[in-house]
Amino acid sequence: MNIHEYQAKKILAQHGIAIPAGGIAYTPNEAKRVALSLTSRGPWMLKAQIQSGARASGHFVEREAGHKSGIRQVTQISNIAYETTQMLNNTLVTEQTGAEGKLVSKVYVEAFKKAKHAFYAGMVIDSSLPAVTLLVSEIINQSIIKVATTDESKILRINLKFGEEFSESQILQVLDFLNLDKSYLANFSDFFAKLYHTFMSLDAQMIEINPVGILRDKSLIALDAKINFDDNALFRHPEVLRLQDDYEESARTLRAKKFGFQYSEFDGNIGCIVNGDGLALEALDLIQSKGGSMACFLNVKGGVDKDKIAAGIKIIMTNPRVEGILINVLGGFLRCNLIADGILAATQEVGMNVPIVLRLEGTNKEEAKNILAQSNLPIIFADNMNNAITILLKQMEIND
Repeated sequence: MNIHEYQAKKILAQHGIAIPAGGIAYTPNEAKRVALSLTSRGPWMLKAQIQSGARASGHFVEREAGHKSGIRQVTQISNIAYETTQMLNNTLVTEQTGAEGKLVSKVYVEAFKKAKHAFYAGMVIDSSLPAVTLLVSEIINQSIIKVATTDESKILRINLKFGEEFSESQILQVLDFLNLDKSYLANFSDFFAKLYHTFMSLDAQMIEINPVGILRDKSLIALDAKINFDDNALFRHPEVLRLQDDYEESARTLRAKKFGFQYSEFDGNIGCIVNGDGLALEALDLIQSKGGSMACFLNVKGGVDKDKIAAGIKIIMTNPRVEGILINVLGGFLRCNLIADGILAATQEVGMNVPIVLRLEGTNKEEAKNILAQSNLPIIFADNMNNAITILLKQMEIND
């Protein structure tokens, strides 16, 4: 689950991390009132609140929004309402939103803080180790993924075992990487300890501060913030769940949540239905290794029945990016004939205009194959995930 910048900053402040003074506004006049309540003299920062990074390099679709990005510095109070008018109810496109962009319904007004230095700081879970990994870079206001793919030496990685906190030597490693002396040690130790506590106590999957500002007194301040939470742990954090913004969710995502599915969208053209986190990761890795790309995956988790499979296929099929569907559902006691019935129900309702490759394992597997074979639907069966993806990619080439 994602939240907005202003919500993420409030959480950081509750855990003792410094943030600039700011407030949310839904109208131009409200933005002006918030600005004056923060300081009588500018500059101020106006930030479009959509759940996307790279807002500073984004652009608005509508001509009336002007040529500026989704993050603007305003020096005169008389310009606050004008700049806010340009941003509200217009569509901001960033490298993370896709060409369709996202509609801006609110802005965050912040007192400008002048930093002596700035750097990127992120914290993620590296499930391959497993560890909580701190990422640090001097390159700010850019996608860390782009930085990692162009020059890995620009990013410092420090891995922590679960339950461990930062050691003094690790903080010194950060200072050395940023070309800072030991006089910053106490402030950096305090900042990263609080960041780690925030991450762990709220079951976060990712915290990104881009940038962290270093003020003249050597203290640290979060000038931006992004937090992503583990959906599976939200039952432990009702205070976080209340922050969810359904306005930001697509109709497909909301429908998936209604059925208890985990649904994610990407930039590719393959839709994938699985029943387990491991299967989802395996599918993603195999698709990429074979030169394909995923448009979306839907993890139905737990028990699977006719209605769930039908709903899942309909969600996948309404994604305009999808040009092929992989279904990989496994389970020792799974009644595969119900899966087949669900596929038939979905295709009868929304039609079938893309190839589907199916891998099933479970009770009544052969019965399921017979049901689908007699339907005359263009569904291809595969014995394993690897073959399934190979077959699907070939079928998609034929369709092109």
